[in-house]
Amino acid sequence: MNLTKPYHTLPYPWKVAAATTWGAYLKWWRYGKDTPQAAREALERDRWSSAELKAYQETKLTKLLRFAAAEVPFYRKMWEARRRDGDTSSIEVLENWPVLRKETVRANPKQFRAPVKRFYYREHTSGSTGTPLVLWQSRQTLHNWYALYEARVRNWNGVNRRDNWGIIGGQLVAQFSQEKPPFWVWNQSFHQLYLSAYHIRKETIADYINAMRRHEIRYLLGYPSALAVLAEFAMEEGLRFPGLVCVISNAEPLFDFQREVIARSFDTRVVNTYGMSEMACAASECQHGSMHLWPEAGIVEIMAEDSNEVLPAGTTGRIIATGLLNQEMPLIRYDTGDISAFSDKECPCGSHFPVLQEISGRADAMIMTPDGRRIGRLDPVFKADIPIREAQIIQEDLHTIRVRLVPASDYAHDQLLRQRMLEYLGPMHIILEKVDEIPRGPNGKFKAVISKL
Repeated sequence: MNLTKPYHTLPYPWKVAAATTWGAYLKWWRYGKDTPQAAREALERDRWSSAELKAYQETKLTKLLRFAAAEVPFYRKMWEARRRDGDTSSIEVLENWPVLRKETVRANPKQFRAPVKRFYYREHTSGSTGTPLVLWQSRQTLHNWYALYEARVRNWNGVNRRDNWGIIGGQLVAQFSQEKPPFWVWNQSFHQLYLSAYHIRKETIADYINAMRRHEIRYLLGYPSALAVLAEFAMEEGLRFPGLVCVISNAEPLFDFQREVIARSFDTRVVNTYGMSEMACAASECQHGSMHLWPEAGIVEIMAEDSNEVLPAGTTGRIIATGLLNQEMPLIRYDTGDISAFSDKECPCGSHFPVLQEISGRADAMIMTPDGRRIGRLDPVFKADIPIREAQIIQEDLHTIRVRLVPASDYAHDQLLRQRMLEYLGPMHIILEKVDEIPRGPNGKFKAVISKL
């Protein structure tokens, strides 16, 4: 929703009309008559063999690489310069293409846009550095992307886009200063109750639950940090959510302690997803909890953090993705900034889609210990036996870690938390800072780990 200042002056029924109108516009971009068939075809590919999936990707990749080298300004100039220098390597071999840094795309996004005369959808991402990333996609690209989402997120979990659903996101659907409900807006075009991530407090939790009940929400999607806070407050107040088919986590890493409290409070399955606005790759959990990459979305390589060495399954490194869907803005061997590894085990679900192990977060949000180790996930220290609503870890310097935490009402675990931090990090100075809330960015999210090194 593209909310502007006049929106906040409207009475609630008019806000609903505004949200529904904007929703109709987005619906036109994202869905069409081709969506049901495209989703069915995606589900059919769920049972393809590894050989069939490889052949499918190779056909798409060859077409993409030829097109990018010939039509996309950045790549065309790159290959022209390499040819002048005597480089005779094939453009059809992915390994012959360099790794692409996000900063390069940010600096001049138009150099990555194909000069095709089409009506583009232009999107600005918020970006972790505060510098937005400009992206372009065609309507057909968006149709293909959201058909995959319908198949691999909704259909895999027994819901569909025509069900009433809730989302806790970063849009400012209610002003920060607003103290009384509604802290949400109904978008009829999407059958969507958009709930504010900025107004979740113990005093408002009953209002949130009642709104979901009135709108007969079947599933909820949102930032895990916000979902976990919502869950904690509900348990403290002895309140129950309406029966949901599932809760879907997106946009932030889902930590084990968050998954546990969300599942317990909502009394339903928690589904993790992984994706990006750049459409370079995507993944979602199957019924067995494996994070399966979508082969239609992109080709993923895992590379060493300090070189471009491609790593074997089971070895953690950078997620490097080549998007196969968006020919309007091809991103080839794109460094997503995220850290993970391929699983070397087959999933019991029977799918031959590649499986990602735990996604450790961004490479620029790793803790560096004095003995030279780099640690990306510290969420195991926040087990369910430590009653906190949310936490943020900040590395102040090589020897000092600050833990901002929002304690639950029965918190009295400083010693245990400090002990667990030391078990993972070794001898470092641990500062525990209790706060009422952790500041969020304009997109409603906060970084779980911040390094000032």
